[in-house]
Amino acid sequence: MEEALSQLHGFVAWGLALAEEYGIPSLIEAGLFFLFAGLALSFACGVIFFRNVVHSALSLTATFICVACLYIFIGADFMGAVQILVYSGAVAVLIVMAIMLTRRDDMSHSNPSRGLFRHAGAIVVSGLFFLSMAAVALLSPFKPTRPILGDAAPGLADLMLTHYVLPFEVAAILLLIAMIGAIVLAKGADER
Repeated sequence: MEEALSQLHGFVAWGLALAEEYGIPSLIEAGLFFLFAGLALSFACGVIFFRNVVHSALSLTATFICVACLYIFIGADFMGAVQILVYSGAVAVLIVMAIMLTRRDDMSHSNPSRGLFRHAGAIVVSGLFFLSMAAVALLSPFKPTRPILGDAAPGLADLMLTHYVLPFEVAAILLLIAMIGAIVLAKGADER
């Protein structure tokens, strides 16, 4: 039994050395990044193109989750957790509840299409933007490095409560206004 386990261990070590030699871990890492980025973009397009507003809101939630996965992938675990808790959990649920509480008989055409010309224009402009960003990234003399974040929560809290306190408070007021707007929409015009 020991001999079989040592042979299996040797085979696994040989496979890992071969994978390192051909750069397979970096390929897997790049593949996962592009998978999450592609899913986030696909769900973001779903927010725009779905005709049903409930499907658009659920697609927005999936976009938030994919962005959280990208945060976790680059090593910003705290930001990923905040993205899931605040955006995927609170804001998206608030949007879905506000949509569900509004009185509509037929939700099949609640998110009307803006026309083919506008969609095509948006796709062309987005494509040009992404091509220009890819050209800048490929032609840049700087090589990307992964930052060593360590425990990012205390540093982030220090920045948010000292240098960036005004944008932090503005974001809180904006979320409060969004919540009040959702309550007003859910309450309806007849009950005011």
